[in-house]
Amino acid sequence: MKKLLSLLFISILFTNMQAQEGTKTHPNTKQAGWRDLFEKDLANAIKPDKVWTFENGVLTASEDNSIWSDKEYNNFMLDLEFKTASGTNSGVVVHASDIKNWIPNSVEIQIADDYSEEWSKAPKTWQCGAIFGRLAPKKSNVKKPGEWNHYTVTCKGKKIWVVLNGELVNEIDMNLWTDPKKNPDGSEIPAWLNKPLATLPLKGYVGLQGKHAGAPIYFRNMRIKEL
Repeated sequence: MKKLLSLLFISILFTNMQAQEGTKTHPNTKQAGWRDLFEKDLANAIKPDKVWTFENGVLTASEDNSIWSDKEYNNFMLDLEFKTASGTNSGVVVHASDIKNWIPNSVEIQIADDYSEEWSKAPKTWQCGAIFGRLAPKKSNVKKPGEWNHYTVTCKGKKIWVVLNGELVNEIDMNLWTDPKKNPDGSEIPAWLNKPLATLPLKGYVGLQGKHAGAPIYFRNMRIKEL
């Protein structure tokens, strides 16, 4: 009986660990189920011509045009590294149901150079680790420009968790965002985000924002796992 209870406890513990994978810490992307978000030749990407380049394992863009997965995802973990430059403003985009008009039809997890004058003074919901325009990160945990950062974004149902450099910096329940103009705390939502998160489809494309606001962004080791 004790042996059976021990096995049951181990099984429950393992199941709980699997359920929490990626929500509080960075996962081991070498394990089964993980694959590259984009191939080295970008053959599996939806992208504009002559904007995105993948060299020596680093992906970057020369213009403000996004790159997208060629398939839609629902529940998944996305793990990647990014490096900012002075003034960088970029993002990881999930649940994009319309990639031609993605801004109101998706959720953006913000990437920004919080050390710059512009972004250090911006609203907290515009800083690195934020659910852009909706929910500020618990803390600013991005490294200085030129240093590599580690991001894990986990999407399960209507919930999203964001781990940045080993710390859970954000978690959101989209069900609570029912007003197109105001966040649950009463703060204003940018006018261009005119669809409540609670109403957005969950199945959508995964994207990365390009060279926005004139400053470059760099990505590497982009891996994804469906849940």
